[in-house]
Amino acid sequence: MRAAYPDTAGTLERDGTRLGYEIYGGGEPTLLLLPTWTIVHTRFWKMQIPYLARHYRVITYDGPGNGRSDRILDPERYTSDAYAADALAVLDECHAESAVVAGLSLGAQYGVALATMAPERVSGLIMIGPALPLTPQSHERSSIAERFPEPYPDDVSGWGKYNLAYWHDHYADFVEFFFSQCFSEPHSTKPIEDAVGWALETDSHVLGAQSTHPGPEPDWAMKLASLRCPTLVIHGTHDRIQPYERGAKAARLSGGTLLTMEGSGHIPNARDPVKVNLAIRDFIERLPT
Repeated sequence: MRAAYPDTAGTLERDGTRLGYEIYGGGEPTLLLLPTWTIVHTRFWKMQIPYLARHYRVITYDGPGNGRSDRILDPERYTSDAYAADALAVLDECHAESAVVAGLSLGAQYGVALATMAPERVSGLIMIGPALPLTPQSHERSSIAERFPEPYPDDVSGWGKYNLAYWHDHYADFVEFFFSQCFSEPHSTKPIEDAVGWALETDSHVLGAQSTHPGPEPDWAMKLASLRCPTLVIHGTHDRIQPYERGAKAARLSGGTLLTMEGSGHIPNARDPVKVNLAIRDFIERLPT
């Protein structure tokens, strides 16, 4: 049972891929909640939707690879520009001329890509734990990209499980480890269980396709500096996935506001939803009309 059910739900097709979307509430402005890494689907926003839909028109959609959207194995379908084009298609389908846009982790990349691709469609951008490679990665995760396509050792542990072959052989074990890192706060059993369940609705082949980068990394610093819309960055000090310094730098580069979540991990919207929801509402209410 959900705390809120969509007023409208449907699907659209873009670039041969079916995407499922939902609309809640009817207030103004429109708030578009973006997908993130396809390891989870749109239900990771479940603690935001009931509250924010009382005040705004809230649109969510599943990115390719999970939820009600098609499972796609083409890496080109998972680039930030492809996600931005998906978001534009969703806004068009829902007859939204513009929206405040929020993204968690990789969703921040998609939001920045959208705001630079179609700046007239984004009236404000919220980035939570942004996965923007603006500063060095943590020591524990610094070499996972190099090890990702290689065979894994027999005694693999920790971030050594971030490995394509390991995903194919031990997908469930990887997702349990990964979400234990996302939720570094004490007493996080329920959100970890939720996230693992959502991850098991897709598979290692889809995850591998999204994690195979088909081209060079965009210049995220330049994109952030070029943004024309107001920005809010929310980042936890105990984020084990994306260093806090990345969020702080994203706020500086975009000329935005930084909300520091003391003691929070990578997904504060699930573990501290009241604070995050109020911050989102305050940001929206301060936007120029």
